[in-house]
Amino acid sequence: MRLTPGAGSDIDLGRVDLFDLDLYTSGDPHPIWDVMRAKAPLHHQVLPDGREFWSVTRYDDVCRVLGDYQTFSSERGTVVTHLGVDDVAAGKLLTSTDPPRHTQVRRAIGAKLTARAVASWQDRIRRAIVRFLEPALDGGTFDLAERAHRLPMIVAGPLLGIPERDWDELVQLTAMVTAPSDPHFQHGSEAATLAISHHELVTYVAEWVKRRRSAGREDGSLLDHLMSVRAGDMPLTDEEIALDGYSLLLGANVTTPHTVSGTVLALIERPEQFAKAQADPSLVPNLVEEGLRWTSAACNFMRYAVSETRIGGGTVPAGGAVVAWIGSANRDESQFTDPHTFDVMRSGANRHLAFGFGPHYCIGGPLARMTLRIFFEELLQRFASIHLDGESQHLRSYFIAGMTHLPIVVEKRRTP
Repeated sequence: MRLTPGAGSDIDLGRVDLFDLDLYTSGDPHPIWDVMRAKAPLHHQVLPDGREFWSVTRYDDVCRVLGDYQTFSSERGTVVTHLGVDDVAAGKLLTSTDPPRHTQVRRAIGAKLTARAVASWQDRIRRAIVRFLEPALDGGTFDLAERAHRLPMIVAGPLLGIPERDWDELVQLTAMVTAPSDPHFQHGSEAATLAISHHELVTYVAEWVKRRRSAGREDGSLLDHLMSVRAGDMPLTDEEIALDGYSLLLGANVTTPHTVSGTVLALIERPEQFAKAQADPSLVPNLVEEGLRWTSAACNFMRYAVSETRIGGGTVPAGGAVVAWIGSANRDESQFTDPHTFDVMRSGANRHLAFGFGPHYCIGGPLARMTLRIFFEELLQRFASIHLDGESQHLRSYFIAGMTHLPIVVEKRRTP
């Protein structure tokens, strides 16, 4: 989707289709979200097949939906691509489980992903990112978006315990889960693509666990750690380990590449922002946070109302699907000054929701932040300038805001 909104026009919210994939591939949802926040903070849509959902677009309402699990449950599914089909892994898959079980499992996994825990991986990640950037310095066209799909696995693969020979396959499968209608990843229908990718990923982790148990040895990886996690007094079953491993693979792969590409595009379009960040390396953490807010790669999450609930000036019926639009909340005028301005020197706390909010706040947030910080430190140190060398191409997905192609040419920065 376009991250810099075009000129708005008269928008008839009664005719808006938030499941129109063209809106995200070649269109611009931001003017629509602007109008929704102002005029219809709770918006109802019925799809042609009869499925229906309610949307919240204001920052505070999005926080409430994501934070209040007793009112808005995750246990029927959390991703809009599954709207209308209850999650068969509810209560087992971490992302489709409410507290207290969610808290028990998350706490055990999260202990390995705190900012302090991941700090020891910094040098390894920096070496991987330097190798990733080196081909761009040859002077030819470098398709950042296409290559960046592999970046998280280059970083997280060794930490998860995944051998390099499997990285490309897993990157493809996780992209199929989150963008099943994109021609780069689609295999048959959207439903078939989802079914294939889900089955293959869960099977991969299950077989990994089986081999590891048979070998009777551990390597200290995150997947190894999953095998020792307990929920209450009981260890996770092999099925639960496979499902949570699937969740970790998705979390590692699907958002960071698009934050990288979208932030770089923002810097290309605003060379003065690039110059500011390059002149003052202390601005890199600000750049990372603004890039996370600006791109909002995880565009939305879904919950189900447990009972009839008032929100956004309207009412969601019991059992109603509620889509919380993070991409809109991160441009809410009540929370962010000049929200449609990309500013590496944004003042005040940048309390964006790019990592979600509440119990399901992204468990890999510290690792993602560190990866992005190192990426932009190395990029700004090595690139004197960045220019587009062709048209960018946006991901065909209403769940992930990202790109499949961003051809660039860079000029190497001369060292003093």
